[in-house]
Amino acid sequence: MDKIFIRGLRARGVIGVYDWEREKPQEIVMDVTLFADLEAAGESDDLGQSIDYSALAERLLAHAETAERLTVEALARDLARICLEAPGVVKAVVRVEKPAAVPFAQSVGVEIERVAGSFPENAEV
Repeated sequence: MDKIFIRGLRARGVIGVYDWEREKPQEIVMDVTLFADLEAAGESDDLGQSIDYSALAERLLAHAETAERLTVEALARDLARICLEAPGVVKAVVRVEKPAAVPFAQSVGVEIERVAGSFPENAEV
């Protein structure tokens, strides 16, 4: 299976369970790996047969900046669902980090893996 990746996508959003975390946006760093069959896109050199990672990155940023989730786990799940909505994506690995969450640590976060069909059709992000 082929992969497309987006590394170090940075957003500023409200995320956290403590009152001080909800007072102002914090930096959120996202890494995404998309699994899809890219053979046709490689053969044709046609973006229409691939995944538009620029458009997807914009959707991920917009969501991270407005979701106001309590946990990185919930935000990661949201982002995985957005990734899997892109035509052709069969699996997504999503990593979400909060660089300033723990003193003396570079960052903390979660990494999740989801496959197509992981989410109910009518649930919204």
